[in-house]
Amino acid sequence: MGPDDLPLFGMLKSRLGYLTERQKLVAQNVANADTPGYRPSDLKTYSFQASLMNQASGSPYRGGVAAPTGGVRMMETSASHMAPSKAPSAWRASAGTDSEVTLDGNAVSLEDQMLKMTDARMNYDAAISFYQKSMNMLRTAARKPSG
Repeated sequence: MGPDDLPLFGMLKSRLGYLTERQKLVAQNVANADTPGYRPSDLKTYSFQASLMNQASGSPYRGGVAAPTGGVRMMETSASHMAPSKAPSAWRASAGTDSEVTLDGNAVSLEDQMLKMTDARMNYDAAISFYQKSMNMLRTAARKPSG
């Protein structure tokens, strides 16, 4: 049994993957800041509910990795309850305009992209720190008692 088998580490791995993908998209937006007609793209906001639905459906993440935990299955306690048709994707890219569009049709605002990159980086650092502290706690718990 590895650390990825624990739900906490599975969720952290999923969060880190999401933040990596978001940094890639923001970098792509910045690289195309001078491309005429380019529209920036971003990922949907990471949510616990979407992650839970992805685990329940057993659908692979965008990166091709299977759901990190055994998943949670919704129960129908009545015949009138509707089962979810399709789990919402936590990582589906959405195209949208930033605050301004230039005359050549480019909608990338470098200021907005830098704010998104900073936010992703801070969240990534926090998730890595939490992952490291959790691993240290597991190592301490697994260590042979001294005495």
